[in-house]
Amino acid sequence: MIDLRALREDPDRLRASQRARGEDDAVVDTLLDLEERRRSALTRFERLRAEQKSFGKSVSKAQGDERQQLLDRAKELSQQVKEAEAEASRIGDELDAALRTVPNLVEDGVPPGGEQDFRVLEHVGEPPAFDFEPRDHLELGEALGAIDTERGAKVSGARFFYLTGVGAQLQLALLNLAMEQAIEAGFTAMYPPVLVKPEAMEGTGFLGAHAAEVYRLPADDLYLVGTSEVPLAAYHMDEIIGDLPRRYVAWSSCFRREAGSYGKDTRGIIRVHQFDKVEMFSYCDPADSHEEHLRLLEWEKQMLAKVELPYRVIDVAAGDLGSSAARKYDCEAWVPSQQAYREVTSTSNCTDFQARRLAVRHRDEGGRTRPVATLNGTLATTRWIVAILENHQRADGSVRVPKALQRFVGREVLEPIR
Repeated sequence: MIDLRALREDPDRLRASQRARGEDDAVVDTLLDLEERRRSALTRFERLRAEQKSFGKSVSKAQGDERQQLLDRAKELSQQVKEAEAEASRIGDELDAALRTVPNLVEDGVPPGGEQDFRVLEHVGEPPAFDFEPRDHLELGEALGAIDTERGAKVSGARFFYLTGVGAQLQLALLNLAMEQAIEAGFTAMYPPVLVKPEAMEGTGFLGAHAAEVYRLPADDLYLVGTSEVPLAAYHMDEIIGDLPRRYVAWSSCFRREAGSYGKDTRGIIRVHQFDKVEMFSYCDPADSHEEHLRLLEWEKQMLAKVELPYRVIDVAAGDLGSSAARKYDCEAWVPSQQAYREVTSTSNCTDFQARRLAVRHRDEGGRTRPVATLNGTLATTRWIVAILENHQRADGSVRVPKALQRFVGREVLEPIR
C-alpha cells in the first residue's frame, strides 16, 4: 500500500498517478479525510486515557460522598475511553480498507494511458525473412510431435495442452538455461509452493482487480499462484531482513483462469491455464529500486539473446500496470505467423508497495526499520516455445534449435515426425 506520510506531504503526486492510470483522483481527498479523522480520534482517545489515569489517583485519596462522585466520574470516563478507542479503531480499519484499493504510485516518466499507449524503447534483432509461407507454432508443434492440444482439451478442457517428446525437452532446456543464468548471476535458486494463503495473495496485490484471474480452493482457503512472484514476495513476510539486495529465482508451475479472454488466442499455447515459468525476484533498498529494475531487464535481454529471438522492449503505460507496479517493462518477441510482437517477459518495480502490505522491512543506517522495495521479472516461460518454433522454422517444417539450448535438447534440429 502507499505511504501515508508521502500522501500527506505531496497529495498531488497521487492525484497525478491516479489520472495517469485512468483512475479516480477523488480517492486522495477521501484518504486525507480519513487520515485526519483517525488522527483526531486517536488524540481524543489518548487525552481521555491520560485523564482516566490521573483521575484514578484522585479516587484513591478521596473519602465519603466525594469518593462516590469521583467513582461515578471514573466509570463515565472508562466508558468514554472505550468508545474513543473503538472509534479510532473503526476509522483506522476504514482507512486501511480504502488504502488497499489504491494502486501504487507510478514512477516519473511512465507513459499515461491504456494498453495501447506503451512507449517502444528499443528493437533488438531483425524479424526473419522467409522465402516460404511460415507455419504457426501449433502446426509446427503437432508435426514435430511436440504439442498436443486435442488431448489436453480431452483431459482437462479448453486452454490446456500436453508438451510431448521434443516439446517437453525444449521447455526443460529453456527453463534450465534460465535457472543456470540466474544462479551464475548470484540468485538463490528456489522451488516454491504454488498454493498460498489469502494473506500472501492479497499482500502481493492479486486479490483486487485481478481476483477473477485466480484459482481458489474454498475447502482449504488456499489459492493457486499465477506467478511465483507471490510466494517469493511472501517468503520474508512479517520479517526484518538483513543485507540487501536479496535475489531469488524460482521455477514453478503457474495457473491463471484467463477470465475475460473468451475468444482471444484460443489456438495453440499462447494463452493457457497452466504453464511453467522461471521468475526472478529481488528485495532491495527503495533508493536502489530504479537501478535494480534496469538490471532485471538486462538479465531478461541476455536470455532472449541466447535463444536468438528478435524482440522489442516497451515501457508499459500507467493504465496497463498491475496495481502493485510503479513501472513495468515488457519484452515482446516477434511472432511470424501473427506479424506482431507478443509479450514473453515482464519486469515490474513494485517499490515498497507490496512490502508495506506484507510487513517486510530492513534496518536503515540509523537503525530504524523501513519497508524494502520488491521487484520481479520473468526469465523464461512456456510461451517462449511459440516464438522459438516460429522464428527458427525451416521450409521443410523442421526447426533449428538455438545453440544455447542444443546441449540440453541433445540435437541441433527438430525434425517432423509426420
